[in-house]
Amino acid sequence: MSLRLSWRRVNALQESIDSIFQCGSVSALPESNPRLMPGGLMKNLLAVAFASAVIVSIPSLMFAETLQVPIPKTAAEVPGPVPGNTMTNEYVQLVGRMAYVWGYPLVNAHNRREAFRAAPEPGLLGGVVPVAPVGFNQMLTGYVQPDQTFIVCPNQDVAYGAGFTALDKEPTVIQVPDFGDRFYVYAMYDQRTDEIGRIGQQYATKPGYYMIVGPDWKGEPPEGITAIVRSSTNLVFIIPRVFKDATPEDTAAVQPVIDQIVMYPLSQFDGKMKTKDYSKSSHFPVPASSGTPTKGESKWVKPETYYDELSVVMKEVPPLPGEESLYRWIASAWDAAAKNPETKKALNASFVAAEKELIEPLFQFQYNGRSIGNGWTVPANAAQWGTDYLNRTAISKSSMYQNTSAETQYNLREFDSDGNSFDGNKQYTITFAKGEVPPVKGFWSLTLYNEEKFFFPNALNRFSLGTKNKDLKYADDGSLTLYLGAKSPGKENEANWIPAPEGHFSLILRLYWPEEAVLSGAWLPPDIKKLN
Repeated sequence: MSLRLSWRRVNALQESIDSIFQCGSVSALPESNPRLMPGGLMKNLLAVAFASAVIVSIPSLMFAETLQVPIPKTAAEVPGPVPGNTMTNEYVQLVGRMAYVWGYPLVNAHNRREAFRAAPEPGLLGGVVPVAPVGFNQMLTGYVQPDQTFIVCPNQDVAYGAGFTALDKEPTVIQVPDFGDRFYVYAMYDQRTDEIGRIGQQYATKPGYYMIVGPDWKGEPPEGITAIVRSSTNLVFIIPRVFKDATPEDTAAVQPVIDQIVMYPLSQFDGKMKTKDYSKSSHFPVPASSGTPTKGESKWVKPETYYDELSVVMKEVPPLPGEESLYRWIASAWDAAAKNPETKKALNASFVAAEKELIEPLFQFQYNGRSIGNGWTVPANAAQWGTDYLNRTAISKSSMYQNTSAETQYNLREFDSDGNSFDGNKQYTITFAKGEVPPVKGFWSLTLYNEEKFFFPNALNRFSLGTKNKDLKYADDGSLTLYLGAKSPGKENEANWIPAPEGHFSLILRLYWPEEAVLSGAWLPPDIKKLN
């Protein structure tokens, strides 16, 4: 193209030189002057000089005439799908399945907040689960009770609290009382279920008033605010966790600080520590279920409503850097479905398939995170998911709202060393050698769950063992053995026994504020041994 054009220019220049000489401009030079070259020689040298100059400039001439397509330097410059694209049903279902896995935690969080929005005031749903209107919180005064079926995989080491923000309306203030030496942590999750703040004993947080603001908030905090935590989404779920021993004395001792864990809109902030007697909280009946009751946790994400809900959520949650093309890819299928009933039907079918084939298997701990050895799995990137959509959704399905690894390491297990599901009809043990109990600065516990990952009601009213238990029995050699199964291991061992159902069960070994040996992998949970 331009090479041919450039040589044409060279030829044109040669012709111009020839014409100059033909006109006598050079050939007429007086040859009698010895300092002047013969006309013919001068002509040739001029031709060479002209040609050299042109040839040297050929690359620049070539590139000057090349029409360079701009290379995108930002995500906004990358073109997306064209509106009105023709899409096969198979393609739409591909996008739908991916969108279901990607958006599952975001829709999950959205629908939980909508459930809280219905609460008339802070209180206890069904008398057991803390709920509050958006912008406020509610605390438990003790452990989660075994008769709740709203949240899978709770623990019985802390007094929980819960509250959703509405940062698009105004900032939220949450009080941090003086906990003394008691372990506590306020986990704050954005709508992606990433943790956004660090408030707790391990962070040496000062007592005071902490303000949570949304992505668009501008201004100065009022006098008296201790610090600000900014979220990239207007939805933040705050779960205070306060450790307490399994004794009536410690339950009574923890009440004054629990009563000062109060969250409210900034417009109600007056610089004075508010208190609430949570022991006198209202109880709300569980709403009547529409349709066929389902086993397990309340179903927060449903294929039949996902199309409309994800559209709302994608407006609520801005894309992370690099997610812009993913948003446009998903939106193109949603737009096509809005115009074509058959396309929407195919999209809805993909949600049903994704729920069954992609989401339901993630309820099993073996698909949560990565193996660390001795049969245990640990969630990867816990509460700092980024683009790790697989693990983000797996935890959203199996045990929503986990802490970061530095705050809590969750060791998960539901299969024995032979690869068979734990069965309460058999007996199992886990033994920590002398000096090898979980190395933590906070606390540790081993919790047992039934097939649906709820507590298994039992005569001992015991669902976990760990730091909170002051009557654990150590062997003469300093080791600690815990017993798991439906049958008692004998009176002499019952203090170390967690009763199990006669069927499948699973385990979580929680390590709050783990030592470096845990985080580096130098310490591993011991294997579970089957006795019969």
